[in-house]
Amino acid sequence: MRMKIDREIKDLSSIFRENGFSLYLVGGAVRDFLLGKENNDYDFTTDAEPLDVKKMFRRTIDTGIKHGTVTVLFRGNQYEITTFRTEGDYKDSRHPDEVRFVKSLEEDLSRRDFTINAFAASLPDGEIIDLHDGRKDLKKHVIRAIGDPEKRFSEDALRMMRACRFSSQLDFDIEENTLKAMTDHAHSISAVSEERIKEELWRLIDGENPIKGLEAMRRTGIMDEILPELSATYGFEQGGMHQESLYEHLLLSLESARKHQYPLTVKLAALFHDIGKTETREKGEDREYTFYSHDAASAKMTDKIFRRLKTSNEERENVVHLIKNHMFSYTPDWTDSAVRRFITRIGIENINNLFFLRVCDAEATIGHRFSPDNLLAFSERINNELEKNNALTMKDIKINGRRLTELGIKPGPMMGEILKELLDEVIEAPSLNNEEYLEKEALRLSRCLEQ
Repeated sequence: MRMKIDREIKDLSSIFRENGFSLYLVGGAVRDFLLGKENNDYDFTTDAEPLDVKKMFRRTIDTGIKHGTVTVLFRGNQYEITTFRTEGDYKDSRHPDEVRFVKSLEEDLSRRDFTINAFAASLPDGEIIDLHDGRKDLKKHVIRAIGDPEKRFSEDALRMMRACRFSSQLDFDIEENTLKAMTDHAHSISAVSEERIKEELWRLIDGENPIKGLEAMRRTGIMDEILPELSATYGFEQGGMHQESLYEHLLLSLESARKHQYPLTVKLAALFHDIGKTETREKGEDREYTFYSHDAASAKMTDKIFRRLKTSNEERENVVHLIKNHMFSYTPDWTDSAVRRFITRIGIENINNLFFLRVCDAEATIGHRFSPDNLLAFSERINNELEKNNALTMKDIKINGRRLTELGIKPGPMMGEILKELLDEVIEAPSLNNEEYLEKEALRLSRCLEQ
């Protein structure tokens, strides 16, 4: 079987051939072609050593030259090209002690993780090479380690997370011996950097079947090592309106987010939104469980998890903000100013995601039929307020710190308090958002705070 090859890639490979070397397209791009999926993330392998590659092209980047990888800049695009190689022992379950360049494609493909990732396509003709029966496993929808799975995972513990991630992304099952080896080596995942784990975990959560990937993590013990807080929810009873366990509820919430194609931020919030229930469960007078302040506890636990996984501050703050506010309760008797205060507290940019999270939470409650009527009514009121263009944030009020300084109010905590109080007043009564009133009120507040 042949893979269709772009003209530019053919021209790239011709340069290798003219210099006496071969070039192959490898990995995910070939796999996804066989699955009928689009993938423009190309990886290449060659029998040319890094210095040979650098001699062939005028513009290159030493991406990982010690490990055989050079990035070639060719016709405005960048292509990572890695020399055929084998690897020595892995003493830290992550990095090989040595890398040896070889001249055999067979040796190079044998060092890869799974049969479904060990394809190559010769260039320029695109003839697909399958030395490990990867096509059989693709047809069976199976993830199987190449050769001895125990050895594959002792070489590189991150491969276990990759197996779980591919299980989610491709909706494939992990082969029995591969799964057993993952169970045996689950403890070694701690040797992998938090950043790499997070990268695989986020791709799993954003995959085609995240429940399958998370279940593989739980069954092998990998979840205990990476997300003990989520493991603790397995079999945890909620009672009341919840027929499902807490673990089931969180996974079903994530599945709802996947089904609706909500953004990753919502998927993450859905998975962790009730995780604090394990720390807040008590029995009430009626013998039913209560979970007072579980939203705050869940936000705190999620913040800790995201810090541990070294996520960006922005991503952590966005997800934690949704979780902290997911228990909002709107009723039709809310005043317009109450709606405006809600918009200000949540942030216009977060409201849709918060509503999406509410949908996920409701749809994940087994036996409870979700009606969107209340959310729709609330959304309409929010839109009505937004159309009025009333002040909702500090930048909307008709006074600022510079004007307060001109009025004799010194910059500092007191100025911040004054501006906050002025915004609160304007949210309550939009007609007060005029310079004359705000200046007089600022001076009055200043005198009060100085006393």
